[in-house]
Amino acid sequence: MSDPVEIQVVDLPGHEGEEVRLRGWVETVRLHGRVAFVVLRDGSGIVQCVVQKAAVGEELWEEVSQLSQESSVAIRGAVEREPRSPGGFEVKVAEMKVLGRADEFPIQPKEHGVEFLMDHRHLWLRSTLQRAVLRVRHEVTHAIHEFFYAEGFTRIDTPILTGSIGESAGTLFSTDYFGETAYLAQTGQLYLEAACPAFGKVYCFGPTFRAEKSKTRRHLTEFWMVEPEVAFADSEENMRLQERFVSHLVRWAIERCAPELETLERDTSSLERVSAPFPRISYSDAVELLRQKGSEIEWGSDLGGADETLIAEEFELPVFVFNYPREAKAFYMKENPADPRTVLCNDLIAPEGYGEIIGGSQREDDPERLLRRIREEDLPEEAYEWYLDLRRYGTFVHSGFGLGIERTVAWITGRPHVRELIPFPRLMNRLAP
Repeated sequence: MSDPVEIQVVDLPGHEGEEVRLRGWVETVRLHGRVAFVVLRDGSGIVQCVVQKAAVGEELWEEVSQLSQESSVAIRGAVEREPRSPGGFEVKVAEMKVLGRADEFPIQPKEHGVEFLMDHRHLWLRSTLQRAVLRVRHEVTHAIHEFFYAEGFTRIDTPILTGSIGESAGTLFSTDYFGETAYLAQTGQLYLEAACPAFGKVYCFGPTFRAEKSKTRRHLTEFWMVEPEVAFADSEENMRLQERFVSHLVRWAIERCAPELETLERDTSSLERVSAPFPRISYSDAVELLRQKGSEIEWGSDLGGADETLIAEEFELPVFVFNYPREAKAFYMKENPADPRTVLCNDLIAPEGYGEIIGGSQREDDPERLLRRIREEDLPEEAYEWYLDLRRYGTFVHSGFGLGIERTVAWITGRPHVRELIPFPRLMNRLAP
């Protein structure tokens, strides 16, 4: 007889009635008289392994009875169907070897404070809920690349270290770069604009950095963003791309992550309604709506988190707020010819209090207007000479946007804070682990 094949938990249904080998980590051990139930996790799933004292002998039984949570083990046993077990199968153990015995695990099945869990983030990742949310993040990330590949986009990797400011100068992380000042990138957009006339439709995906002194549930100092840029697309076309894109991500998560969303107790009924087109409201109308709801916001101010929540309450779907005042937005946004006080831009606000998940705009393609905006913002002109060149050498209408992964996945999963949606969150007061 040949040696048992080594498989992963996810492969168990194809090996019913066979003897197999598994390696993984012990989640729990329960002893009931002369029978022990060991729940094993191997990254692909979990399975209950049944150890009968009469079948394995005294030595192995003693080993099993001393097993600690998170010890790594190798198991040989027969796969049997068991509808009451996770995944519908269990393994009757014939042999087990401890590969790495764990000390007493600090995270126990009881209430722990947020700071304790954050201090132990490197271990908290192993928990059922954290595995579920990060699996959804993984699937959403895959869906992003699948969408843009199918749409004919080319991925462009943009630099993390840059001398050009993409957003507010007040939210920059700076560092010495061989005697010059460099910044951690707030966005890859400016560099995507350079690639746009080469490929037509491009996108980047990677970490971005904002030195915002904010402790809200929506903010991280390091987060991941996907940013497409499209040649010959105006603001209207830009919003149509956004609603197709977000609808795709939500649909993908519902279809591919049903077990994880069930683990997270996420009611998906609201997600199932997400499809294009999304409702739209102008900034000016949004301000009027907010004032009717008791806000003291003045025209010209950017919308805060509380404002976004009040607006979202009026809609079942994500909602576009478009054409903000120019003073509230970045220098590169296209002046609105119908109202020069505003720019051709949009924010996409998710339902259920999750706030802005997308910021997008038509870019200023007139070199003189762009230079004037750079000067108005008191930005160093020499750092933007290359960016102005993009308008001097074949200017064209183009648009793009940025979608924050953590906020989007928080909305899809229904989790309350973005710190759970990235493996190792960087917050204003946290740089470790």
